Amino acid sequence: MVESRNWIGGEWIEPVGEKVVIKDPSNTEMEVGTITLSDGSHVLQAGEAARRASRGWAKLTGSARGEFLYKMADLLQSHLEEVAQLASQEMGKPISEMKMEVMRGVHLLRYYAAEGVRTHGQLIPSTQTEVVQYSKRVPLGVVGIITPWNFPVAIPIWKIAPALICGNTVVWKPAEYASLTAVRLTEIFAKAGLPEGVFNLVIGKGSVIGNQMIEKMDVDAISFTGSSMIGSHIAATCAKRHIKYQTEMGGKNAAIVLDDADIEKTIPMILSGAFRSAGQKCTATSRVIVEKGIMNSFIDALRQGLSNVKLSHALDPHAYLGPVASKEQYQTVNTYVELARREAEVVVEGANTLQKPGYYIPPLIVKGVGNDHKLVQEEIFGPVVTLLPAHDFEEAIQLCNQTVYGLSASIFTKDVNHAFRFLEEAEVGMVRVNQETAGVEYQSPFGGMKLSSSHTREQGVAALDFYTQWKTCAISYSV
Repeated sequence: MVESRNWIGGEWIEPVGEKVVIKDPSNTEMEVGTITLSDGSHVLQAGEAARRASRGWAKLTGSARGEFLYKMADLLQSHLEEVAQLASQEMGKPISEMKMEVMRGVHLLRYYAAEGVRTHGQLIPSTQTEVVQYSKRVPLGVVGIITPWNFPVAIPIWKIAPALICGNTVVWKPAEYASLTAVRLTEIFAKAGLPEGVFNLVIGKGSVIGNQMIEKMDVDAISFTGSSMIGSHIAATCAKRHIKYQTEMGGKNAAIVLDDADIEKTIPMILSGAFRSAGQKCTATSRVIVEKGIMNSFIDALRQGLSNVKLSHALDPHAYLGPVASKEQYQTVNTYVELARREAEVVVEGANTLQKPGYYIPPLIVKGVGNDHKLVQEEIFGPVVTLLPAHDFEEAIQLCNQTVYGLSASIFTKDVNHAFRFLEEAEVGMVRVNQETAGVEYQSPFGGMKLSSSHTREQGVAALDFYTQWKTCAISYSV
């Protein structure tokens, strides 16, 4: 059994609050570990430790900070199997996907380690003679990081790594159902020898720890990934405190399938985007907009393709679709499943043939509801997909854009004109042609438009914009 602890100021601190037993969502008879929920005092203590360490960490060269990140990457890679298995048991992601996610974390650490020796400013011409003027990125100070459970390794690292390389210190609050993985990551990272207080971990409820972080902790910036409702609250609170904030929130991602698409190649990508990780990705395919002329043949191909998508225990090396992450998630997604059965037409639904008790929800594809229906407009975050018919490309784009979200979208077509028009006209932060909606490479900017984001970007060089501020310097050398 794994147990949680807080890492504050370079030492482990045992919380004394409520204990929560974490059960394997693939087999709820199996206990994975126990987390102890901290009170608000621990996050304030972590903030103080991060503030004390801030000046010294910022004074290190980018190269020196990068060396710590390289060590963290090497250590994580050496523990890849162990971390992946723990995360799969804690939140139910299939082990093959979880291994890839841990490796993504390794790549992210190395990518940002290299940023420590890259250009971080520019020489600016002066209107005066004998004056040198230049700008440079400088750290913000202390950054609070609040992460979700659906990517328990990659999302924390794609926030922590750029924050550290830019010279900031960090206080990290993970989701409850990713806390055991967070503790193990912290144990691994601690072996890299980061100075005391540079990296801190506090385990607890968002309503307690998260609120203390954004309302009372001595912090200069907050980076959050989670629901739109909580993200909006964080944005409002940070704005009042004049704290820089970054909120990556929901998505209701559409895949457009035109009548010239290669259906044989398209179906596997639609199913992967919709049902891998049990649809628990903010970039998962939730709406599929299909030209009317091919709707029937497309549905036939979907039924055939879905017959190969089986529910599996997360640790099955061939698992495609595992359980959802928790009892709460199971209950939430099932309200949409019941709504779909009641108000929509079921196109095809998978079966649950597993004998073990777990939070399994078979994949479900429906049609026959209008564009204003909850199934089309609300983020489900589970293995439920709604089909929408479109007369032509023009209507397909219109349907794609009729949502408050704007994270990811894709189109399947052989028509280069439609492909480029889609790239221009789709109102989302990430547009893809003949690829699934889910995922983006770590060296590329990640984020959305509309209510999906607070208009900053994560990953790639773009992440450095959030974790730094610009300083303009000028010196006259004529005196």
